[in-house]
Amino acid sequence: METAAIRVEDRDTPDRAAFADWLSSTNDITRAFLAAGQIPGLINVAGGLPDPATYPADAIADIAAKAIRDYPAETLGYGPIEGLPDLRTIIAERYSTAKMTLSNRNVLITTSGMQGLDLIGKVLLNKGDVVAGQFPTYLGALDAWRPRQATFRNMDLTSADCDPPAAMQDAKFAYTVPNYSNPTGRLVGADMRRRMLAAARLTGAWLIEDDPYGSLNYDGPQIPSILEMAMQGGTTGPVVYMGTMSKLISPGLRVGWVIAAPEMIEALTLAKQGSDLCTSGITQRIACDILQSGMIEARQPVVATHYRNRRDALCAAMSDHLSDWFDWEVPAGGMFVWATARDPRIDTDRLFSIGLAEMVCFAPGSVFDAHGADRRSMRLNFTLNAEDKLVEAVRRIALTVERFLKEAI
Repeated sequence: METAAIRVEDRDTPDRAAFADWLSSTNDITRAFLAAGQIPGLINVAGGLPDPATYPADAIADIAAKAIRDYPAETLGYGPIEGLPDLRTIIAERYSTAKMTLSNRNVLITTSGMQGLDLIGKVLLNKGDVVAGQFPTYLGALDAWRPRQATFRNMDLTSADCDPPAAMQDAKFAYTVPNYSNPTGRLVGADMRRRMLAAARLTGAWLIEDDPYGSLNYDGPQIPSILEMAMQGGTTGPVVYMGTMSKLISPGLRVGWVIAAPEMIEALTLAKQGSDLCTSGITQRIACDILQSGMIEARQPVVATHYRNRRDALCAAMSDHLSDWFDWEVPAGGMFVWATARDPRIDTDRLFSIGLAEMVCFAPGSVFDAHGADRRSMRLNFTLNAEDKLVEAVRRIALTVERFLKEAI
């Protein structure tokens, strides 16, 4: 008996399983402005990107070669989930104070600061839980926590009406970038830091202190970290502090760390086990040697001068070309200037699209608002491009605004 061949199109095929719901709530702006760097002639002032000229490539190459030769098993094999003991010890010593000595039990090494944010979401958030975020909020943090389907509550630390206990009530945690915030470049004052710490103790919420930019200080004294304020009581308390090598030396190392109470470190370690198993041993060992060498401290004044000049060039160009439409503050550190339109007709989401046609890319304010409502602000980066390119970028943004306003009439 002949058997007829069954064609694929004759079969009953089920529909493919749907993608997770959270994907519909995320943004594609991050991918767009990272990809924009590959467009010839386009000036990208959107991303939070360091200047590659500041990377000590030759010195790191020498450190890497020596690390592999001296520690082959450690650098080329699997390592502890918590991180290399030597690196954890160095980080603990770096952040210890006269009133409290941190230990390895307080430190987890992560694959970049972004992994730290992801792990915090995994160990703290259930669907519908509240996150109180410093507003505007780092878009990478929003992206990290969207899959947890949390409820975001904006917390404007610059407002006279800001009430940290009320904002943090019933929240699983509050998130802040107090040193030269991404995206605004603002510095959260000592009084507000103390108020947030007190509110965390009162409400039971964890307080996440994300500090990638603290070393990029151009004007004025440093303010003690919230972690340091908490440690004056002999414990890290409710503070979960996050640091990274990305702005200290190079983002390509992908080495970050979390400092917190041992029970938080243990929970994050369990989450990391199912994430990447362990951070690269090579980059951890490189980070160890860099932190011990004094390279960071020696280079900081040079890098600060380099970026201060670029900040000043950007702000001067903004005064020349954008002052009729936008307000902004000159940041005392960090990588960004945050500009807000005075004209309510200006929509920076639409400006973003028009700007690409004018061969300039900036970050619109809506992606830094958990609710997407801020359509009048934009973030400009000054660290990646040379002064002449920053001036040209601002000139192109001005052309973009003029074109938008003509089309809006």
